[in-house]
Amino acid sequence: MKWFDKFFEKRTRNIARTSSRRSFLSNVGKAVVGVSVIPALPVAKAAGGGASAGAHYPGVAPQSNDNAADPGDPTTCEYWRYCGIDGFLCSCCGGSQSACPPGTEMSPITWIGTCLNPADNKHYIISYNDCCGKAACGRCFCNRNEDDTPMYRAFTNNDTNWCVGASSETYVCSTAVILGTSIEP
Repeated sequence: MKWFDKFFEKRTRNIARTSSRRSFLSNVGKAVVGVSVIPALPVAKAAGGGASAGAHYPGVAPQSNDNAADPGDPTTCEYWRYCGIDGFLCSCCGGSQSACPPGTEMSPITWIGTCLNPADNKHYIISYNDCCGKAACGRCFCNRNEDDTPMYRAFTNNDTNWCVGASSETYVCSTAVILGTSIEP
């Protein structure tokens, strides 16, 4: 074991002889600046922040909705139920606007919003449930913040990971389940 100690002592003394605190701090500074520039690099954002009106996400087929009382395409951010959604749409991830994809579970903890249905001009109470279990879907990202409230009013805030109530805390996608009609004030 004596040879082991001598080997590392020799290497350590060599490094101490050929480097200085100033060069070490210079290298640390370069690393910090280099890492801080990474978020500014151009990135292809295929999921986007939401499709424009009537537009669809690449690789996602539009879904026709034969129900006249529930108009719109649930694979676009403009679908009326998604007025307060923040996340990937389950309708693009193997589920639907009200059901999780296979192999995932719906979180029992949700955030609530009210959205106007253009078919009957009524406001509906929507429960936004996160589906949890496997890796994030990564398709059809929507961030609409109508009726969103600050974090201290968590039940109507869409920025929380609601999978904390499920058996897995891994977020996959979000659904928009109709709970009922809103009472007019």
